[in-house]
Amino acid sequence: MNTLHVGIFNDVLLQAISSLKENKLRTVLSVMGITIGICAVMVVGTVSQGMKKYIYQELETYGLETLWVYRKWKNDNPFRRVRQGSGINNDDLKFMPSCCASVKQVTPVVYHYKNNVPMHSKGNFTNANLEGVGIAYIDINNDKFNLGRNFRQDDIQHRKPVAIIGSKIRETLFGVHTNPIKKVIRWGDIRLTVIGVLEFKDRDILSQLGKADYDVNQRVLIPYTLYQQQLGSKDIHTLQAEAVSVAMTGKALNELTELLKRRHSYRYEYVTESMDVWIATAEDLLRKISFIGLLAALISLLVGGIGIMNIMSTSVVERTREIGIRKALGAYRRDILLQFLLEAAVISVIGGVLGMILGIFAGFGISYLSGYDLGISWSTAILAVLVSIIAGMLSGYYPAYRAASLKPVDALRYE
Repeated sequence: MNTLHVGIFNDVLLQAISSLKENKLRTVLSVMGITIGICAVMVVGTVSQGMKKYIYQELETYGLETLWVYRKWKNDNPFRRVRQGSGINNDDLKFMPSCCASVKQVTPVVYHYKNNVPMHSKGNFTNANLEGVGIAYIDINNDKFNLGRNFRQDDIQHRKPVAIIGSKIRETLFGVHTNPIKKVIRWGDIRLTVIGVLEFKDRDILSQLGKADYDVNQRVLIPYTLYQQQLGSKDIHTLQAEAVSVAMTGKALNELTELLKRRHSYRYEYVTESMDVWIATAEDLLRKISFIGLLAALISLLVGGIGIMNIMSTSVVERTREIGIRKALGAYRRDILLQFLLEAAVISVIGGVLGMILGIFAGFGISYLSGYDLGISWSTAILAVLVSIIAGMLSGYYPAYRAASLKPVDALRYE
């Protein structure tokens, strides 16, 4: 673009700004329409991306490659006798490394009552989610230790009465300022020595969605062999495993179930679960929320665009004689078109920037009120401003084209 063209562009831009100043009220109203629309787009983007981040963080507390296999207890045939046993036992574990290539690691999970097992220590009582687990359980579940250590092979092999406790168990039985390592908690007549304390896990969102059915911070973990000894059985109630990758979870589930069916002569049916279902549910929910929010935001932008079209159309009518004079003095059609397009662009840019600023403050406000650090979706902010400019240019094009198409004689005659 040469110097002459730059000068013409600057002159036209100054004329466009001057024209907007002459109609301040209409300009402000048009700017507000775009501002509200852009703010709405930013709020939707901030909330959807922020919630997606939190939901995935909570899902990762399970491990995205985690899968579960357990016996199907429901009998579809009422005349068929229900077989005893869980359909999984200790001997099955020995065959898994050789036949299940898609499985990275596996842990048995044994329980009698999943919830509300009484625990006490020196006069303090609580109900716990008691589970008997293997060494790999901590790694599969992405648990981390606040204090202490994991189970060792010696603990499992010799059924040692040791326990790893959740953060809420520690707080209730010992207090947050007391180190519970090597202290004793009682499960009925059994004295369990605490060897580890798990870090707190936040699953607040999943709990509200109904996807976390018990409090993970209320767990007491013991060697699964010790739990089996108390139950008088070698049954394993659930196999919890980790696939080598998220893409291999389906294959890993097939390998485990086929092994169990062959080992038990197809006498049992099995239920399989993986994180794929939870991820799909979360993504579907976020998609629906985002769609509804974006639809409302786009309607706001549409209203803002109509506002720009309205003010530009009115401006063309009011300035018909001015357009005729300018054309009579030698103004080109493109100059008239450019001036009106620039007026629309100025409105949309100002509205877009104000909407972005307002959206940022709205995002911080929502974060403060909700208690979640949602952050700001800068990609959405940039996209929103670009959309506002495009919306403004499209809305202003028809009035600008109409103004540029006026014949000088007709425009000068206009009253």
